[in-house]
Amino acid sequence: MDTIRTIIPAVLLLAAAMTAGAQQTMTLQQCRDSAIASNNDLKIARQEVEIAGYDRKIARANYFPDISASAAYMYNSRNLDLLPESTSEALSGLGSTIQGSLESGLGELLSNPALGQIIQENPQLLQLLGSLSSIDISGPVNQIGAEIDKAFELDIENMFAGAVSLQQPVFMGGKIVAANKIAALAEELARSRYDTRQKEVVTEVDKAYWQIVSIAGKKRLAQDYADLLHSMLRDTEIMVAEGVATQADILSVKVKANEADLLLTKATNGLALSKMLLCKLCGLSLDTDLRLADEQLDNVPVPQIGPAPGEEEIFNARPEIRSLELACRIYDRKVAMARADMMPKIALTANWLVTNPNLYRGYQNKFGGMFNVGVAVNIPIIHGCETMQKVRKAKAEAVLTGYRLQDAREMVSLQVAQLRKRESEALERFSMTESNLDSAEENLRTATEGYSEGVIPANTLLAAQTAWMKAHSEHIDAGVELQIVAGELSAAEGRQDYGGI
Repeated sequence: MDTIRTIIPAVLLLAAAMTAGAQQTMTLQQCRDSAIASNNDLKIARQEVEIAGYDRKIARANYFPDISASAAYMYNSRNLDLLPESTSEALSGLGSTIQGSLESGLGELLSNPALGQIIQENPQLLQLLGSLSSIDISGPVNQIGAEIDKAFELDIENMFAGAVSLQQPVFMGGKIVAANKIAALAEELARSRYDTRQKEVVTEVDKAYWQIVSIAGKKRLAQDYADLLHSMLRDTEIMVAEGVATQADILSVKVKANEADLLLTKATNGLALSKMLLCKLCGLSLDTDLRLADEQLDNVPVPQIGPAPGEEEIFNARPEIRSLELACRIYDRKVAMARADMMPKIALTANWLVTNPNLYRGYQNKFGGMFNVGVAVNIPIIHGCETMQKVRKAKAEAVLTGYRLQDAREMVSLQVAQLRKRESEALERFSMTESNLDSAEENLRTATEGYSEGVIPANTLLAAQTAWMKAHSEHIDAGVELQIVAGELSAAEGRQDYGGI
């Protein structure tokens, strides 16, 4: 339904733009719809409602876990060696050291006289010792030592790391709940502000519309007045020729005829300017040949006056009061948010970590990982009583908004009372102008017949024509004023519904 309400004014505006420069006939409701669709302030208000909707969805996201993934790569110019340089060199030459020690030990053993006697008696022992001295163990042992040294060197030239983390709020002191309520109330507040601005736009359009109706009626009245005077001027010229009237009568009638022509010119120009203003409000081209449905009415229609609603019903229907009530509720939630900073906060955490080199398998150049889960608890203790002062400030702001709401209710009551009084006065004035109009019509008819028969002077007929025109003009003004006051009262009492978004 909201989408339809948005599309219909847009279609009306598009149709109006396509026929700019051509004649258009529009009703009051069509003018309202066109103005609502084209007004820039309302477009801004609609965007603010949309933004508030996104804020509400953002606040709702805090209920769900926060899952994130990260990865890193690092190149290092050197590896890590866990052994000192002297030990590394000793391991690399371990075979040569053992070989030299073995050869020197055999030479000392053969040079021993006691062993020499044993060797002479056992030639196989001499052969065995010769075989041992000819074995080369330096190469294989050096290789083993080099491998041991390499095992203590950590390859960190290319390093990879990655992590997947999860954080789930469990208890945040009520801040998440309060933030969601504030976001929902803020969206309602944006809609209420849109409704307020929409009613202001409609009121502007209504005033411009009925102003055009008033000026159009006065233009027709000025045309009739001018026709009366020009007809009287022709009759007076005939009467002067017959010797019934004087030259002074002709001059008096000519002056009034010229005044009537000037009045008609002013009414024509005023009507054109008023239509340009309405075109601007409706988003139409200023050169649009606009015609209003009520423009040619001889009498301005009397609005229907319904029963007066009660104060609470008015307060509930007024978007301004609704906005302040929502603001009060928002500030109450802000008190809860400020108080939440004094409460402990609990969150569940879970992580999956992966690295290369594998930290869990001796720094092998392979990917390896682990996961962990935990609970994080934060308990605020004291920070210069800052949180307590924030709570007190939020409470003070809530009280201030309550005062503003109370003042707004009183102003609305006063506004409605004044408009009801104005409506009563406008009805009385409208009734009086109807009676005056009947009297002026009869007076003009009698004066015209008397002037034609030569029993009434020209000045008397001119006065009757002036009174006739004044009575018609006042009747038009009274009807338009009644329409405007009725519209303002309807808006003040919240009885007008223009849709919304």
